[in-house]
Amino acid sequence: MSPKRLEDMYDAVIVGAGAAGLSAALGLLRSPEIAELKEQGVDPKILVVSKLQPLRSHTGSAEGGIAASLGNVESDDWHWHYYDTIKGGDWLVDQDAAKLLAEYAPQTVINLERQGVAFSRTEDGHIAQRRFGGHTREFGGAPVKRAAYAADRIGHQILHALWQQCVAAGAEFAEEWYVTDLVLADDGKQAAGIVAFDTHTGKIQAIHARNVLLATGGAGRLFHTTSNSWDLTGDGMALTLAAGLQLEDIEFVQFHPTGLAHTGILLSEAARAEGGILRNADGEPFMERYAPEHKDLAARDVVSRSIMAEIDAGRGVADPKDPDGPKDCVWLDMTDIDPERMKEVLPQVVETIEQYANLDPAKDLVPIKPTAHYTMGGIPITTNGEVYRWPDDAVQIVDGLFAAGECSCVSVHGANRLGGNSLLDACLFGTRAGQTMATRIAENPVDSPMADDSADDMLTTAADHAAESRKSELDELLAGQADDVDEGSTANPYQLMAQLGSVMEQALAVRCTAQTIDTALAQLNSDIKPVSDILRAHDKTAAFNQEVTAIWEVRHLIELAEAMLHASESRQESRGSLQRLDFPERDDEHFLAHSLVADAGPVSFKPVHITDYPPKKREY
Repeated sequence: MSPKRLEDMYDAVIVGAGAAGLSAALGLLRSPEIAELKEQGVDPKILVVSKLQPLRSHTGSAEGGIAASLGNVESDDWHWHYYDTIKGGDWLVDQDAAKLLAEYAPQTVINLERQGVAFSRTEDGHIAQRRFGGHTREFGGAPVKRAAYAADRIGHQILHALWQQCVAAGAEFAEEWYVTDLVLADDGKQAAGIVAFDTHTGKIQAIHARNVLLATGGAGRLFHTTSNSWDLTGDGMALTLAAGLQLEDIEFVQFHPTGLAHTGILLSEAARAEGGILRNADGEPFMERYAPEHKDLAARDVVSRSIMAEIDAGRGVADPKDPDGPKDCVWLDMTDIDPERMKEVLPQVVETIEQYANLDPAKDLVPIKPTAHYTMGGIPITTNGEVYRWPDDAVQIVDGLFAAGECSCVSVHGANRLGGNSLLDACLFGTRAGQTMATRIAENPVDSPMADDSADDMLTTAADHAAESRKSELDELLAGQADDVDEGSTANPYQLMAQLGSVMEQALAVRCTAQTIDTALAQLNSDIKPVSDILRAHDKTAAFNQEVTAIWEVRHLIELAEAMLHASESRQESRGSLQRLDFPERDDEHFLAHSLVADAGPVSFKPVHITDYPPKKREY
């Protein structure tokens, strides 16, 4: 779907149509404020822009569950979930945000059920729940069944249900439009709209809007080995940097412990929740040594580091597909799980192993290694989804600019996300951001005869100027190689993206040092950026030219990589997913704070909101 015509001004534009973007759209469209406007005959002008058809959004790949203290299988309490989230994030979690996450998780899951999500069921008909790493009872005690699931396809269920509800609510979509610019007013204090490339027509479009919400997902494509789909190129975060804003805690990237060897394809944590065990080359269930109480269901960063420690100690195994290759994997042993139950509750895991590893998990050990999975940091936002700056030790809200989901950082995940909290974060805080936008829209709707449009000219001018600049760049990209570039050059964005992924993997995958970071920065400046600057499309047709969007994507990734490396360099401690081998201990005295980094700017630090649980040693 694409809009038949663009409005002169939108009340709100939502960029991204995964769980966060669709939840924001529904939160907005179903709010009391919007209902009242419609009763008055004022129809808000809302547009959802997505570089994919929404049902292809990465939310659909989420497998294991969504966390909520429903207590359907075992007694549970949201206060325990609240504590687990803080501990899981290694105390870098803003506790006011985590409290909202845990307290409203049951309501969020029940609302998803009412919207059509087909959860798996207990025998008495309640939503079924399973264990997930780091989720406990009684503030760090025994593991608890808290993850509500739909076999191992919960993301697929949520995405389809939310999309259907948005269609029913009359949401307008611009599908397969790639956003190239986030536009702020000249003073940088207010959102003015976006610039987007309509891939169907090959045209650059200025989209004027009084409110903009970014829900563009993560940046797993920064790394060679990733569970993320091809399209997760950190666009929203890079657009924010390019607009002169900051990113928060961008050094924290979660590597999921169980990526299928040398593919990066995720084997859900649900496999371990159902009884899967990690074993080294000696057949030892090694997690007993690293996390004696929680073992294979410790927090993801703990499990990933433990796997790499086994590999580094020479107890890794080779991928059976390459028996003479590097011993950089360990085994996932699922053979003790009843085969019929495995097919019932882990159908996608079984299918993935059979199709991509040619193994039978009921009989064979499965080779796995950590895979880049989730970016904990992102665009700094309040608990209402408002984007802010942090200059001079004070929050400065950017008027009309919002974010939600993985591209944002409300800091409920801190330095490491617990499984099941990402879908919850996207749906809950996406809804809150949409409701906050609705309140703003109701104060001055575009379509109201009494609307104050005195500032619209300023917003329109800013967006139009950005669009003209982008049109000129598009003409350059389609014109072919510049005269001063070697005609034999074979540079293309796909090769460059692969090269960048290898550089970032060597620099930051699971563990890093000042040396690996400095090496990556040097390679970025000497080998990657210069090639990025001369990239041109090999076909001069604008419509459906995927190479054009790939060039913009790799440039976004390069900008984001530089920010991530600088932030990692500045945090001289080990915390959560960031393991500095040269600074192996957590340092609360100096680094119990959120990093904030701007494009090519210095890294500053902002205090963590600690309200109920002061930091203590993190053990599983």
